Amino acid sequence: MNQDCIFCKIINGDIPSYKLYEDEFVVAFLDVNPQTNGHTLVVPKKHCKDIYDINDETLSHILKCAKEIATKINIKLNCDGFTLLQNNGDIQEVKHFHLHIKPHYNFDREESTLGEIQKILNN
Repeated sequence: MNQDCIFCKIINGDIPSYKLYEDEFVVAFLDVNPQTNGHTLVVPKKHCKDIYDINDETLSHILKCAKEIATKINIKLNCDGFTLLQNNGDIQEVKHFHLHIKPHYNFDREESTLGEIQKILNN
């Protein structure tokens, strides 16, 4: 754990989040500043700075979890597609590896609160 890392604080329970998934290696939660309904982050529990710092086993597990979460988002929110995105280096806002799942919709939808989206996805 990195004491200054916001994601480590979320994983540790020091900062609340809208969790959608958790196991012994990763946690997935709704992005606090979502670009679309269901915008989710999948984060390893072990602090890894970026793609160069994460081990292959954890990276593979994150992708497996992302597939399951994206499937759930697709079914529950009826999205028309999604993007998986992972930034490194200067464009990486939080220096803790994380994978974005960004649902896309073909028409404008009313924005829902994070709590509403969490309820839909966790039911």
